[in-house]
Amino acid sequence: MVRLPYMDGFYELRPSKIVALAKNYAEHAKEMESDVPERPVFFLKPPSALIGPGEPIILPRISRRVDHEVELAVIIGKRARRVPAEKAMDYVMGYTILLDITARDLQAEARKKGLPWTVAKGFDTFAPVGPRIVDRRELKIDDLEIGLKVNGQVRQLGRTSEMVFKVPELIEYISSIMTLEPGDIIATGTPAGVGPLRHGDKIEAWVEGIGKVEFDVLAENSILC
Repeated sequence: MVRLPYMDGFYELRPSKIVALAKNYAEHAKEMESDVPERPVFFLKPPSALIGPGEPIILPRISRRVDHEVELAVIIGKRARRVPAEKAMDYVMGYTILLDITARDLQAEARKKGLPWTVAKGFDTFAPVGPRIVDRRELKIDDLEIGLKVNGQVRQLGRTSEMVFKVPELIEYISSIMTLEPGDIIATGTPAGVGPLRHGDKIEAWVEGIGKVEFDVLAENSILC
């Protein structure tokens, strides 16, 4: 559970699942040497990967390369099953920022063998969120700047208008396969510029209208010591 500011109080984010989109920005698909998909491609991250502001991202010992991916996150507000795109936004509570932290070497190994990506996406601390949840009625998400810096240097910079599949389409597609519950998170994909993280790095991520969120990066070995 992560407790984030929401409207005049706080919201305890307890998703039953985190649904994350792959290759939903064309330039990111290109840098991953993949084609733009004809329909949404998604995977699941476990709720145990969630952390909030002030908690560190931990680099696992078994991975030699862990990457950052900044994403606009959609928080579901009510149970959604087989929702048509034209009604999809009625099921959204609000928005926040999520980092889809990825053990890229483990992902590459899994892809090569035709295996699922769960091992690369599901480590504890691999879904940082924050700094707050913005009510959907207060923010139009069609064309917002989204970006990420590491140690003050810009790594990712894009706009939500560059999404291949927009939020209503995503909700329609995902809810046709699995029921979305209140508090569930849809991470809508990342713009180009993903790159590696190292022990001691400081991340600053932002989405226009939501704000910025910061996280420290620590190696697992340093925690155990």
